[in-house]
Amino acid sequence: MDLQRDATFRTGRHINDEQGSPEPLWRVVLGRRLRLLRTVRGDRLADIARLAGISPQYLSEIERGIKEPSSEMIAAVAGALGTTLLDLTWQVAAELHASAPVQVLTSTGQRGYSTVAYPAFGSSAGTTADLGSQPVLALAA
Repeated sequence: MDLQRDATFRTGRHINDEQGSPEPLWRVVLGRRLRLLRTVRGDRLADIARLAGISPQYLSEIERGIKEPSSEMIAAVAGALGTTLLDLTWQVAAELHASAPVQVLTSTGQRGYSTVAYPAFGSSAGTTADLGSQPVLALAA
């Protein structure tokens, strides 16, 4: 039995080969990032929820990765936290990118093979300026 395929089938998520754990879900990473931004600012959950126009219970569920909010809700919460949807998206994407190696398919005139490329972003500390340049993945013809 292929355990990795089985785990992917059951959870709907790919397994990170190095750590043997599932890749984090977008909503979980988003929630952690929102909670971090809120606590660093010293804001209460109820205050940010009020500014974003949502209930504190809903914001709590977003922060815990239970709810998957719409882009409009994410933008409203980002605005209430003093950031933009773009910066928040970059931060979440950088954290996801840093959590697992990238599979790159290449070809050397034979059948293609896969190799592991490690993240080029480094750690995501805060804004898009922390991310450096976007990674470029090229496939040989």
